[in-house]
Amino acid sequence: ELGATDEQTDFKVVYASGIQGKAGDEPDDLKEDLGPLFDAILEGIPAPKCDTKEPETLQALISNIDYNEFKGKMGIARITNGYIKAGQAIALQQPGMKKKTGRVSKLFVFDNLGQKEVEEAGAGDIIMFAGIDDIEIGDTLITNENNGNDAAEPLPPIAVEQPTVRMTIGVNKSPLAGREGKFLTSRMIRDRLFKELDRNVALNVEETESADRYMVSGRGQLHLTVLIETMRREGFELEVGPPTVIYKDNEETGAKEEPWESVEVRVPEEYVGGVVDLFNMRKGELQDMGIEGDEGMSIVKYLVPTRGMLGLRSAMLSASRGTAIIDSVFDSYRPAIKGAIQARDKGSLLSFADGSITSFGMEGAQTRGKLMSGVGADVYKGMIIGIHQRPGDLEVNVCKTKALTNMRSATKGITTGITAPIEMSLDACVEYIAADELLEITPTQFRMAKNPEMGKKSKGRGM
Repeated sequence: ELGATDEQTDFKVVYASGIQGKAGDEPDDLKEDLGPLFDAILEGIPAPKCDTKEPETLQALISNIDYNEFKGKMGIARITNGYIKAGQAIALQQPGMKKKTGRVSKLFVFDNLGQKEVEEAGAGDIIMFAGIDDIEIGDTLITNENNGNDAAEPLPPIAVEQPTVRMTIGVNKSPLAGREGKFLTSRMIRDRLFKELDRNVALNVEETESADRYMVSGRGQLHLTVLIETMRREGFELEVGPPTVIYKDNEETGAKEEPWESVEVRVPEEYVGGVVDLFNMRKGELQDMGIEGDEGMSIVKYLVPTRGMLGLRSAMLSASRGTAIIDSVFDSYRPAIKGAIQARDKGSLLSFADGSITSFGMEGAQTRGKLMSGVGADVYKGMIIGIHQRPGDLEVNVCKTKALTNMRSATKGITTGITAPIEMSLDACVEYIAADELLEITPTQFRMAKNPEMGKKSKGRGM
């Protein structure tokens, strides 16, 4: 299943403790340092192989890129053949494509957890260099001495995974905007998003018809939420749309295709039924099912449309009481499934008016579902404040106050407890919002609301 050879399975075992800084061949006989571990690495892992170390045979495949404010874009590669010097004339090329030429302005090798500037590096070294701005993953670094007449051929390039999910990111336009963030304008957001492209090679940013909103595409929902969380911590206020998958047309058949993911779930046996039901509702195809060891854990493997994966993790953790371990990876593009895939089965509780939540208003609203906001929180009309217990949206007045009169009530002595609101993380909010909803992000708050430009899919009833 792993595709390993007999030689790879016959590996040496070394017992080590990173906290204690000890290692040894036997668990009861650990040395006072990590020497046995390093010795095993030198003995068991072959040294880098190279055909020649002549300077004109320089070949290094760019496998990653980085960005520095002072040095610009930098390429990271392992030298396959030859060697390189600081100040040397170099070129970047892919097979059958035009060369990009320049000189090595800075040359680094990796030293422990950082980088060390060097004058030259040879075959087997992992280097980071600057000198050419237009560096791409898959380029081969070759020499350009003597105009590159004696340069080696470029290596077969590696491909960068294409984006499969996209979201809109724009200016926060809610009634509560501008209270916390430092970066609020569309120009600031645009500059930050396009700056991210210098080091985030799998990201794609496009202009939209709206001047204050941008379409950002990435390799899955997690890839995009990491970027959003980073911007939030930097002090940005954002308005984020729901995630959607990226369709494409098959060049040969012309059929519409959508991305699919290979998903593996480890879960206790008693929760397997609920996990399988969730996958089946989201058009998943069962690939394998089995039991792992004697721990009572079951392994379920599915092929699932990326559309079906949106919002699945929260539902699966709820169905398995938080015990499920979920691993997913992009599989391929396959013919798109006709029809919609079931998302959440309950509506939202919406704020009826602008104001602050009162304990009296919350007492009445919590009987209609689970609330996400607590007493004293500021809300506005159309803001999502909870999960309705039934399908469809419902407007509730959580800002109303109790009328003060001199009339004695028969129920004066009866008190109602207030249930603590649900704490929603960024991932949970992104998974929750539907096609007609938006997520407002500030440095300290996540607020969801109906998209005023799209209108409401279902009219809420006042309470």
